[in-house]
Amino acid sequence: MRRLRAECAWKREQTHESLRRYLVEESWETLEAIDSGDSDHLREELGDLLLQIGFHAVIAEEAGEYTFDDVVQGIVDKLRRRNPHVFGPDGELAGVTDAASVNELWESVKAQEKPRDSVLDGLPPGLPALLLADKVLDRAERAGTPVTIPAGDDLGDRLLALVAEARAAGVDPEHALRDAVRRVLPA
Repeated sequence: MRRLRAECAWKREQTHESLRRYLVEESWETLEAIDSGDSDHLREELGDLLLQIGFHAVIAEEAGEYTFDDVVQGIVDKLRRRNPHVFGPDGELAGVTDAASVNELWESVKAQEKPRDSVLDGLPPGLPALLLADKVLDRAERAGTPVTIPAGDDLGDRLLALVAEARAAGVDPEHALRDAVRRVLPA
């Protein structure tokens, strides 16, 4: 990427801002590859997504902000902090063995790192509405904050009620809707 930035006019002109759309596009293409079940397609799309990460890291490196190695070290440090049941001293947190307990521990450590005043804190405003609804209901549930979903004919309220229904059934509403859309499309 450093060489491409030096020798390719288009790549040299790119900024974090100009690359946003490609990061989003590659993320969606990666999701499509997961849904397809095609491991070769997924490998290719993961590579394209990694290319975006490398591109952004080199731009930051050129600005003297951080390097790709700093990005990698940051995620390694985060994984160590948020998984003390794996990386902590032997015997510590030995009772954390099931997925629900691990998730609870992860969220507990994350809450210490990034305290929230609201269930909306830290949620990107551009999240698709279905994902936003799922995240907000999840966070409210974990925080013990009761959420009253209005009953009525308002379409938004009905959609929110369906997200709550999916969550109560242990169903990912985004995945369920994508599967339903695929079923109605001609092959």
